[in-house]
Amino acid sequence: MSTLPGTEEFRSARRRMVADEVEAKGIGSREVLRALLEVPRHLFADDALRFQAYGGHALPIGWGQTLSQPYVVGAMTEALELTGEEKVLEVGTGSGYQAAVLSRLAREVRTVERIGELARRARSVLSRLKIRNVHVACRDGSNGWGEHAPYDRILFTAGAESIPAEVLDQLADPGILVAPVGGATQRIVVLRREGGVDRTEDLGACEFVPFITSGEGRIG
Repeated sequence: MSTLPGTEEFRSARRRMVADEVEAKGIGSREVLRALLEVPRHLFADDALRFQAYGGHALPIGWGQTLSQPYVVGAMTEALELTGEEKVLEVGTGSGYQAAVLSRLAREVRTVERIGELARRARSVLSRLKIRNVHVACRDGSNGWGEHAPYDRILFTAGAESIPAEVLDQLADPGILVAPVGGATQRIVVLRREGGVDRTEDLGACEFVPFITSGEGRIG
């Protein structure tokens, strides 16, 4: 993969972010930590907020959406247990930052975003960074991206009261799905599918912008 650009000032801030806001809070995967070190988070933030990009908080990106806090990106990425061979579906592209992190750890990433301007901005930054294994589509996330299913891993980056059935049907067997689930109170849920059996694990409380869905849910 190509070397990603960034001034030394931003690189130093990124190293501090990964050490203090991700690793120190319990994320132990060396591969995930390396991916977070490699991706220039500030390029996915609005220009006026770039010097806040390496704090431990989420940042607004417009249209009521956010660039998730670094720890949450690390935790959800780690939960996917990527080995480098997987095809991943991300539901909710947002800024494109999470997809860029996934690009360092998976064979292929397909990501869907319902807000056209966010999808265009994400494509632009990913192209600038010469990230070739991420494909962005502007479409309703509740339908997933069925043309390329099944997916070894599926990641939601917005809080759904339940996982749309159509998306769940696109998960491979074996496969892993990670999503914030719930209404006023959200939990990060990891679903593991193996041998036709789905088992879930609760990773703890979280707070995401709501997922807009038009489909019937099956987990919630």
